[in-house]
Amino acid sequence: MSRVQLALRVSDLDASVAFYRSLFGVEPAKRRPGYANFAVTEPPLKLVLIEGAPDSPTVLDHLGVEVESTDDVTAATGRLSELGLFTRVENDTTCCYAVQDKVWVHGPGAEPWEVYTVKADAPGATDIHPVGLTST
Repeated sequence: MSRVQLALRVSDLDASVAFYRSLFGVEPAKRRPGYANFAVTEPPLKLVLIEGAPDSPTVLDHLGVEVESTDDVTAATGRLSELGLFTRVENDTTCCYAVQDKVWVHGPGAEPWEVYTVKADAPGATDIHPVGLTST
């Protein structure tokens, strides 16, 4: 199953989790420091919340399409490249507390899109920088 991903940078993670728990009627699928995600069945959506600066409005961080396998990511990479879009491939990368294979493209308004698959859970965020935490 594929589903669209919407990643938001929010100033109050706890309040945002409470709101989206109520809105979609589901508990977070993953909750870590400065990070939460919801795997919503209907409509098919992966909602990612990334802690941002305090007292800032919620902003779009990035968009994505979660797919089932690395083969699906590879197929998307080929299709997007054939269309003349610049792609950036990341294999076995740790992001959002998961090991992923992914390809990035940018829309006409410079909005970042990723097509990705989650290969395994990971204890560290690596590419997410919640308030108060830095990557090493």
